[in-house]
Amino acid sequence: MTNKGPISNFILKHYKHFNSASLVDAAVAYEKHLAEGKKMLISMGGAMSTAELGISLAEIIRQNKVQIISCTGANLEEDIMNLVAHSHYKRVPGYRYFTAEQEWELLEQGLNRVTDTCIPEEEAFRRLQKHVFKIWKDAEEKGERFFPHEFMYKMLLSGVLEQYYEIDPKNSWMLAAAKKNLPIIVPGWEDSTMGNIFASYCMKGELKPSTMKSGIEYMTFLADWYTNNAEDKGIGFFQIGGGISGDFPICVVPMLYQDMERTDTPFWSYFCQISDSTTSYGSYSGAVPNEKITWGKLDTQSPKFIIESDATIVAPLIFGYLLGW
Repeated sequence: MTNKGPISNFILKHYKHFNSASLVDAAVAYEKHLAEGKKMLISMGGAMSTAELGISLAEIIRQNKVQIISCTGANLEEDIMNLVAHSHYKRVPGYRYFTAEQEWELLEQGLNRVTDTCIPEEEAFRRLQKHVFKIWKDAEEKGERFFPHEFMYKMLLSGVLEQYYEIDPKNSWMLAAAKKNLPIIVPGWEDSTMGNIFASYCMKGELKPSTMKSGIEYMTFLADWYTNNAEDKGIGFFQIGGGISGDFPICVVPMLYQDMERTDTPFWSYFCQISDSTTSYGSYSGAVPNEKITWGKLDTQSPKFIIESDATIVAPLIFGYLLGW
C-alpha cells in the first residue's frame, strides 16, 4: 500500500474475492507490466466516452500509462461532444420504464439516448460537423489523406472548438491524446455518426471516400507499430467491453506471425478484459482468455484476467490504482 491514495488502499483492503479480487489482480499486474518497461494498448467498446471515462483516462494518457488506444468511432467523437456540449446533455434515470412514445418524444427534441444519458443532436453532432467538414475538405483540396482520429486531432489542436468548452479540458481524453499525438486505431469508423456524415458528403459528391484512410490501412499501421514497439517483450492488451475495438487490434499478432510469417513476433504479453458478455453463446467478446491461445494471440505464460462487471465502475478504479489515487 506504499505511495497509494485512499481509493487504492480501499480496494486493496476490501476487494479480496470474486470479481473484486480479479480487479485488484489485473491492476497490480498492469502496474508490474509497465514497471518492466513494456507498453500497453487500451481498447474501448461501448459508450465509455459518454460515461465520462476521460476523467481518469486523460490522466492515464498524460502519465504515459498507455501507449496506444483502439476505440470505436463513437468513443472517438463522443468524448469531444461531451467536451463541447456537456450542459446540453440530459440524464433520464427512469429510462427502463419509458414507452415507445416517450422515446419518440426524445427524438423529436433532438436527444439521442445512450442508456440513461441523452446526447443533444444540435449542440453535439452538428456543432462538430461544420468544423470537421472544413478540415476534411481542406485536406481533399490539397490531395492529402488522413486517418479518422488524425482529422479529430487537427480539429482539437486548431483551437476552433475552445469557444464551446463546457467541461474542464483536462477531463477530455481525446484532447490529452491529441496533445501527445498518441496513436489511435479506430476500426469500423464508418458506423459512427461522423462516419455516417462523411459518407453522406461522399454520396452528395462533396467529398471523396479516398480522403479518409481505411480500416486496412489502420491494420497495416498497427502491424508496423507493434513490430517497432514490442521488442521481444510483447505489448499488453487492456480491453474495456467487447466488439470490434478489441477484436480488430488483437488480431495483429496472428496476422504478423501466420500471414506475414514473422515467427519471431511476440504474443500479447498481458491481457485483461472487463466484460459482461456471456461465454456460452459463441460470443468472441465473452470468450475466456484461454480461447485466444488457440488463435495465436496469447501464449500460455501471458497474465490473463477477466472481470465480469460494469466497465463504468471497474475501469476508473483500475486507472485510479495506476495513478496512485
